[in-house]
Amino acid sequence: MKKLFLSAIAVTMAFSLNAQTQWSADKSHSKIGFTVTHMLIAEVEGNFKDFTASMTSTKDNFEDSKVEFKAPVSSINTNDDKRDEHLRGSDFFDMANHPEISFTSVTFKPAGDKKFKVVGNLTMRGVTRSVTLEATHIGTVEDPWGNTKAGFTLTGELNRFDYGLAWNKAIETGGLVVDKMIKLDIEIELGKK
Repeated sequence: MKKLFLSAIAVTMAFSLNAQTQWSADKSHSKIGFTVTHMLIAEVEGNFKDFTASMTSTKDNFEDSKVEFKAPVSSINTNDDKRDEHLRGSDFFDMANHPEISFTSVTFKPAGDKKFKVVGNLTMRGVTRSVTLEATHIGTVEDPWGNTKAGFTLTGELNRFDYGLAWNKAIETGGLVVDKMIKLDIEIELGKK
């Protein structure tokens, strides 16, 4: 009886492992972007040139998927070398002590047709906080070489002060040089492994 029970557990575990589908980001067709308001009058965009992102799915509709993301702070890019250097320094990301940003999802739940609410833990500058992202599954296709690809758009907002990225200066008309709220704009093309 004990052998039968252990065999049943082994079969169940093997089936569970086989039911998981691994996906990884195609960086050349993906963007980890953000936007912040500058001096109340302009929007400055940036992105991370280097990153890894992966998804583990167990359902065809992607419900309850697990998502992980990592980016080296050194890869931040706002099309201004001087500003990028400032962002890497102790006023902002403090790259010398905290060289990486990471995100791990906790839940990935349906929120309408091809839409999901993704809640996870984002770590920046040694601080981990929960963030919520709105995800849209753009579609899943097979490319001309027989590879399965899935596309997602994710958006969200976070307060950079919550992570200790609190550098700022006031402008004489009121307001701050750099807004505290950061808008996230992420486009991910995932390849099925």
